[in-house]
Amino acid sequence: MGSGGASSRRSVTGRDRDREGRARNARPRDGLGRPLPYGAQGVARQPEGVVRTPRETVAQAQKLLDDGKPFHAHEVFEDAWKSGPDSESTLWRGLAQLAVGLTHAARGNVTGGARLLRRGADAVEEWAARSGESRPYGMDLVGLVGWARELADTVERGGAVDAREVAPHLRGRGAS
Repeated sequence: MGSGGASSRRSVTGRDRDREGRARNARPRDGLGRPLPYGAQGVARQPEGVVRTPRETVAQAQKLLDDGKPFHAHEVFEDAWKSGPDSESTLWRGLAQLAVGLTHAARGNVTGGARLLRRGADAVEEWAARSGESRPYGMDLVGLVGWARELADTVERGGAVDAREVAPHLRGRGAS
């Protein structure tokens, strides 16, 4: 997922392109990442390719999750996945999948939301088991895995959820 905005332009063929000529959707997005019509007031996209420390990643993603913007949080996790060490790629990919699963669940995509929540939970759990770490960068991986599986079940029983109301606490309840 990339940032469009001012760095994108419409080509002669009508497709949005970035400065290098790559296809890049420049339509504004809502808080759940859904495209809005050109000219509509959208939510600022996360810049693509930002290298953050792991703790900065967790803090930025948590703020976005708390604000009901899991799509944007997934972009932050995706940056960590792409720029971090290979030994942590499964962790960050799993966290990105959790955020995308919450995005789909909040959009009303029951099947996709539940599937991605479970896939992300499996990846996070696999990384924790392989690494022997359950609290990297202060995150509560056991709690996150439980949250994701419980939310997947809830979504399958009742459909869409409010992303802000069910946002996970990456560091656990009561942590800052």
